[in-house]
Amino acid sequence: MDRNAVSLLILLLSVGFLAYCASTSDETPETVEPVETKGVPPPPQVVATALADLFPTEGSETNGSITFEQTNGRVKIVLEVRALTPGKHGIHIHEGDCSQADASSAGAHLNPGGTQHGAPDSLTHHTGDLGNIEADAEGNASFQMTVDFISLLEGPNSVIGKAVVVEAEEDDFDPARSDGDRLVCGVVEMTS
Repeated sequence: MDRNAVSLLILLLSVGFLAYCASTSDETPETVEPVETKGVPPPPQVVATALADLFPTEGSETNGSITFEQTNGRVKIVLEVRALTPGKHGIHIHEGDCSQADASSAGAHLNPGGTQHGAPDSLTHHTGDLGNIEADAEGNASFQMTVDFISLLEGPNSVIGKAVVVEAEEDDFDPARSDGDRLVCGVVEMTS
């Protein structure tokens, strides 16, 4: 055999032997450690969701729905209402239910802390004070906010089983003011 053929044969045998050794190794494969991502928050975890269908009170045609989604201690609220008069209307979570045709059974605003009525972004306000929604010329209103002062879980600030009411008038956040006529009422029920 010529010298080049011998070199080629030795090379091929060496490569084959190394390939065989690599495939029969007793060593466990190296594990890949997870990469730490500093400064990147974990994705939000939805803890609970709830819904209230809003039904017209006696003499009203207003209707809609409100959803709640609790994530990492905050609750996202999304409201859709139809057949309102154009303009602003107060929206509140109440302590009671909607068993009376005029929603009087809804009772007072949810207020476990005994605070004064006010805007949802003020230092003092009822837990049930959600502010105002504004209906367009066709009477439709959409509303979205995220808050940390209500909960879908057990506790004094839980809205589960409570009534959501939209009023005929704008909420001016005056602590001495009484609620106006109640146009819709719906009880918040857990969905997950």
